[in-house]
Amino acid sequence: MASETTEFYLYPGVIFAHREPHIVTTVLGSCVAVCLWDSVLNIGGINHYMLPLWNGNGLSSPKYGIIAIQKLIEKMQDLGSKKSNLKAKVFGGAKVLQTNTSHLDIGKGNIHIAEKLLEEEHIPIISASVGGEQGRKLRFFTNTGIVMVKAVNRIG
Repeated sequence: MASETTEFYLYPGVIFAHREPHIVTTVLGSCVAVCLWDSVLNIGGINHYMLPLWNGNGLSSPKYGIIAIQKLIEKMQDLGSKKSNLKAKVFGGAKVLQTNTSHLDIGKGNIHIAEKLLEEEHIPIISASVGGEQGRKLRFFTNTGIVMVKAVNRIG
C-alpha cells in the first residue's frame, strides 16, 4: 500500500520536519529557507526565517535564522538523522525592498547566516538559489530532497 504525500504550506517563522513524505510549499522574498535532507532515511525538513540574528530581547523565535537553522538541525536529529548524513539546499534572500540606503539588505544577511551556520555544523550546501531581485516559490519534496523553484515577479 503506497503512502500518500501530504501537502503543507510553510509560513514565515515556522520549521517543518516529518518522517512521512510531504510536499512543503513556501514563498520567499528577502526571507531564506534552508532545506535539510537525509539521504539515508529519506526524510527532510525546512525552515523559513525572516531576519538573520536575534538580539536577545523577547522570546527566541525561528523567525530568526540563527535560531531557525539550529532548531531545524535538532528536529532532523530528533527524527533519527545523523548530522553527517544531512545535506542542505538554501533559497531566497532576494533584495525585494528598494531603499535609499544600500547598507540595508536583509536578504544578504539571511543568506550569510545560512552559509556560516551550515559551514560551522559541517553540513554541505549542495544547491542554492539565492540573492537577486525576484522572490521564489518553493515546492520541497521531503522524501526525495527535490526542490522545485519558480521565480515570482515583484509586486507593486
